[in-house]
Amino acid sequence: MSALTLVLLLAADDPGKTKAKDKVKKDAQAAFEPRSGPGLGQKFLEKFVGDWDVKKSFFPWTGEPVKTEGRCRQSMVHNGRFLSSEFVFHAGATESTGTGLLGFEPESGRFTSVWTDSRQTRMSFRQGREPFDGKAIVLESRSLDPQTKEARRSKTVTTVDDDGQRIVHRQFAIGTDGTERLMMELLMTRRLSSSTK
Repeated sequence: MSALTLVLLLAADDPGKTKAKDKVKKDAQAAFEPRSGPGLGQKFLEKFVGDWDVKKSFFPWTGEPVKTEGRCRQSMVHNGRFLSSEFVFHAGATESTGTGLLGFEPESGRFTSVWTDSRQTRMSFRQGREPFDGKAIVLESRSLDPQTKEARRSKTVTTVDDDGQRIVHRQFAIGTDGTERLMMELLMTRRLSSSTK
């Protein structure tokens, strides 16, 4: 038997094993980080996709609310697993920008968000305490450093109307006694040229 014949016989012996080995090689990372698919929360986030006009109101401790207008583009990224939001606000000649990333973990039933903007050089992290109720995304501020207590506790509540044309996002400051005070509100209206996925 020639060496070539022996190689051909061994390769033909169990083609299923070769395919299984190739599959393991292609997704070796799954042993450490198992894959997960979109869930109920991602279905809810699909309602947020599109272009939006934004009216922002900031409520200072004293005085009248400060109002600015802007726009937002939201899209599902990473195969429909996360909502990416790009905001631009205008206050006279000044422009500020913000980027949000919002995800839902089907295993825990909770949302987690990350926010960055052109106003400061820190990242804001928020996560839900309770599983998603199917109606509102409720998130509370989180610190990644277990030694650091959150300096300013806050909570956000985000809802979208049934036909997906209006989003209301409210941010509350949480006092040391647990009381909540409205600090900021975004009223987002879908642009006429924009449609849901």
